[in-house]
Amino acid sequence: MSGLDKIYDKIRKCLVDLDGDCVLEEIDNALKNGSKAIDIVLVPLSAGMMEVGHLYEEGEYFIAELIEAAEIFKEAMRKLNSFLEKEVSGYRVKNRHRIVIGTVKGDIHDIGKTIIGIMLQAAGHEVHDLGVDVDVEKFVKAIIEYDADILCMSALLTSTARYMETVIKELERRGLRNKVYVLVGGAAVTPEYAKKIGADGYGKDAIETIKLINNLPAK
Repeated sequence: MSGLDKIYDKIRKCLVDLDGDCVLEEIDNALKNGSKAIDIVLVPLSAGMMEVGHLYEEGEYFIAELIEAAEIFKEAMRKLNSFLEKEVSGYRVKNRHRIVIGTVKGDIHDIGKTIIGIMLQAAGHEVHDLGVDVDVEKFVKAIIEYDADILCMSALLTSTARYMETVIKELERRGLRNKVYVLVGGAAVTPEYAKKIGADGYGKDAIETIKLINNLPAK
């Protein structure tokens, strides 16, 4: 295991143990050792949040632990924000999209959603982040209010990923479905599931999502 791999592993463990000070200290250590900010987010922070999610699903962690992990993650993102914006500057595009993004109802995980939102903004898109635990009415209202042409929905838990289909069906019912490109992602989502529920696309991770959106034609 390389030096950076050891640091990444410690970041992951500290996040799972809900030790925020340790997470921030090791992030500094990783940056000093030449790590890119996006790699810190996509490797140890993502792995740690996924592990916290699994512990929740298995009944070993509860809402309090999920919230604490989310707060530690947000603090880590604040530390990495300026680095991420610089690293994503090469993805700037000509076709600017109006994007509504959020984690679906019942799910308070926002790691993937937050990363993607930051990267899409850095690339020049107009992003409206609705946060976590977003219900169908809030999604619909935002799409209308901001005249969005892309909707990004995220879910970490299999129990909440089903809500994505509820949102898509409501868009169809209100005559909005053909006006917006629906992109779904998160640990609980697969390309097959995205197709099954009628989504237009699937984002494996932040990099793949931004590439997909950047290749879409302007509204």
